[in-house]
Amino acid sequence: MKYHLARLAGALLLSSVAIGGVSAAEIDSIAILTPEEGTDFGWNQQGIDAAKAAAAAAGIEVMVAQGLGYGDVRPTLRELAEEGADLMIAHASGYNTAAPEIAKELNVPVAVVDTPDALTKGLIADYTLSGHEGAYLAGRLAAKTTRSKTVGIVVSGEPPSWNSQSAAFAEGVKAESPDVKVIYAVIGPAAYSDAAGGKRVTESVIAAGADVIFGQGNGSSFGMLQAVETTPAADGGKVMFIDVIGDKSSIDKGYLLSSVVWNIEPVYAAMIADLKADTFGTKSYEISLADDSLKLLKTPQIPDDVWSQIQDLRQQIIDGKITVAPVFEATDVRAMMSEVQE
Repeated sequence: MKYHLARLAGALLLSSVAIGGVSAAEIDSIAILTPEEGTDFGWNQQGIDAAKAAAAAAGIEVMVAQGLGYGDVRPTLRELAEEGADLMIAHASGYNTAAPEIAKELNVPVAVVDTPDALTKGLIADYTLSGHEGAYLAGRLAAKTTRSKTVGIVVSGEPPSWNSQSAAFAEGVKAESPDVKVIYAVIGPAAYSDAAGGKRVTESVIAAGADVIFGQGNGSSFGMLQAVETTPAADGGKVMFIDVIGDKSSIDKGYLLSSVVWNIEPVYAAMIADLKADTFGTKSYEISLADDSLKLLKTPQIPDDVWSQIQDLRQQIIDGKITVAPVFEATDVRAMMSEVQE
């Protein structure tokens, strides 16, 4: 089996609190399954890091099953359950059929993504996280940054999380400057690890005039970043890149404008707490600007005055003065993109 067990130091926290006359669950360990290695500065790495941090805070163990691909993970889920996982976090939309099946088969709780209608008390929880508020700010930043008045969105697929960010980014661009064109490009139906495809499609979007790229891709984002680093804009200047979920600052060569950063630790911590309180599977989880589980990354490429303006907009969203609604359906996003192409 392709996974390693990471044992985190800390006293095991066993709860004997009674909820409605029923003793709360005792949690010894959790497991997380990811399709790619936890080295992508994005979806996979943030998920693994968050699971480790949440487990450490709770004083329990975590099993990390990474690099599993997008195929059938039922055997891995069964093995993790046999290893004693009290919660299995299926950190990929491609796992949202297998994980609930195994949960019901073995009576082991699972958390899935992009399946909000799967909620089952005590057994199945969904965390369809949306960074749309941060993506809106990224759109405002892109419109303030572009010289060509053309920006691009390149995505590795159209899962709900990407869709909500794409729509919000376009909304932010148009709110900042209605005359900025938005080009929308999809690498493939599930091209999350396709770095070569990410490079090729990003180059085509730059060739169409974009000098700021909003890339959502997991492993394919490395291809997007390579395209930005090696392909000049139409005016001969730099093309800037806005990433999602993680922070690629440590490998940046001066082309990373920002990132819509997700901190998933509070989500996993809430899952553990809900398991102990016997409320797991009864509610959804979210990230937001208000608690800094969602934020826009500040880089040296952003002038201080522009950053100050972005922070003012952030506060307006938190205060409810600006409302950014998530758009999860791909068909709705495509319809929206056809309206913002000009």
